[in-house]
Amino acid sequence: MTWLVTGGAGYIGAHVVREFLAADIPVTVLDDLSTGQLAFIPAKVSFTRGTVLDGSVLERVFSEHSVTGVVHLAGSTDDAGSVMRPLHTYEQNVDGTSVLLAAMQDKGVKHMVFTSSVAVYGAPAVEVLTEDLPPAPRTPFGESKLICEWLLRDQTVAAGLKHTTLRLPEVIGSAETTIFDPRSHAPLAAVFAAVEQGQAPPIAGGDYVHADDVALAILAAVKRMDADQPLESVYNLGSGTGVPDAELRAAVERATAISASGGTAGPDLEPEIAQQPDGIASRVAASGELAARDLDWRMRHPLDAMVATSWAARRAAAAV
Repeated sequence: MTWLVTGGAGYIGAHVVREFLAADIPVTVLDDLSTGQLAFIPAKVSFTRGTVLDGSVLERVFSEHSVTGVVHLAGSTDDAGSVMRPLHTYEQNVDGTSVLLAAMQDKGVKHMVFTSSVAVYGAPAVEVLTEDLPPAPRTPFGESKLICEWLLRDQTVAAGLKHTTLRLPEVIGSAETTIFDPRSHAPLAAVFAAVEQGQAPPIAGGDYVHADDVALAILAAVKRMDADQPLESVYNLGSGTGVPDAELRAAVERATAISASGGTAGPDLEPEIAQQPDGIASRVAASGELAARDLDWRMRHPLDAMVATSWAARRAAAAV
């Protein structure tokens, strides 16, 4: 019973593969390495370089590795950037998911855990996002993720697909310094880049969760699916409370040793409160209650640890 992790050489994907190995679940990885890192993949894990847009590659991977389920992480994750590149976003997310589902149907693979985004909710006038809120995405990225969710829903009727969707907020933190987030649009990328350049970092609070906690929730969903236990069609993996601007600012200061007031801790870099681009979801938190009930979802890492490990992994990568 081998699970395929699409995007398994990526930041979140590498954490998923790590947890699969720890749980002794056979896993294989497909990644085009557009943002993924070959170094993230342990030597004992089989790897195929390719894209979910290529049906022939998928067919080969399914056959060679006797794949029985898919964790689908591959695709574009750039919410703000999708406004300027909608066609690219739809191709990577919607077309890629469609081709993947077709290959799964052809090979009789019926299990999928899909990672979506809280961007599907848009910017509702609520403090906490719950799964019963009607989706109202405001960016091509959010729209593309919602369409993918519809595709899974429809394949459930048409082909007996068994699936669950995990909607993610901002994912940060690293379980190991060897796994970093290389994406230029990563949640803390602009913050850390500013610190490295001696500039005031742009701080924006929000809903932040740890990559390894996400990986553990995915693992829990896979185990329930393999055991034929019930799952909701959608789960939010949120903190339920979110992080205020000032709290994130303090965590960044502690992790990077900058000081808003100058002094021996570092240069005088007064963090700036960043403005969200038009269409990006407001800084509300997603509830994790359903996921806590079924997927042992919990915030195992405090904010300081999430920010500090993100910074440590970035610095370790820069030193190589």
